[in-house]
Amino acid sequence: MIAKVVINLWNWMNRQGFPCLFRSLTGLYCPGCGGTRAFWYLLHGQIGKSLYYHPLVPYMAAVLAAEGMLWLRARKKGRREELRRPYEKEVYVGMVIALVNWAVKNWVLVVWGRHLIP
Repeated sequence: MIAKVVINLWNWMNRQGFPCLFRSLTGLYCPGCGGTRAFWYLLHGQIGKSLYYHPLVPYMAAVLAAEGMLWLRARKKGRREELRRPYEKEVYVGMVIALVNWAVKNWVLVVWGRHLIP
């Protein structure tokens, strides 16, 4: 009985997605709303839709890919000092992307009453 309930709940969550507690309580988008869909679309090669749902996801994928290539190059050349560089700029750019995305989506929702993420 319990296994059937868990399986049904799991199937429902996979169809519906995980509900956002912030959005459920306030009616507004949280700074991460759309991130799961953006990640899914990015994995399926739909970069435009990924950017639409949450631009931070493709940005972070690009940053991780670039950093991975730089790390491999530095390791191959034996430059250990290049392996320990600060990532402050990338973090600040990511924070700005997330905040602007959050502000724009909520502005469109509040002012025009239009949901950008159904």
